[in-house]
Amino acid sequence: MNRTVLVSGLVVGAAGIALLWAAGVDFPVAIPPGLVILLVGAAGVALVRRRWADGVGGFLGWFVLVGFVLAGVNGDGFDSLRGEHGALGLVGQLVQLVGAGVAALVGTALALRTGADAAR
Repeated sequence: MNRTVLVSGLVVGAAGIALLWAAGVDFPVAIPPGLVILLVGAAGVALVRRRWADGVGGFLGWFVLVGFVLAGVNGDGFDSLRGEHGALGLVGQLVQLVGAGVAALVGTALALRTGADAAR
């Protein structure tokens, strides 16, 4: 695992949000905040070569995943998976979840690697 996979996960998660936006999913503001947050996070992880940056990338992945689950508690998080936003919404939601999941797992693993592993 490396930082490239982490950055790719964040970008894929952002692409999923863009697909959801294109499918007509309502967001609280004109541009979906998650799209901006994941892209800025991906740029930060790509540009900052520190272990804490990997942790930030992992945190952003977990943030999206937990947000999805919490929104599901209110009945909103799973609408796209049920097809309420059409095929594009379903694909967008799956892409977002896969990207965020990769970012969460890889970012966490990179941030927690041992000192010897970090030196490589």
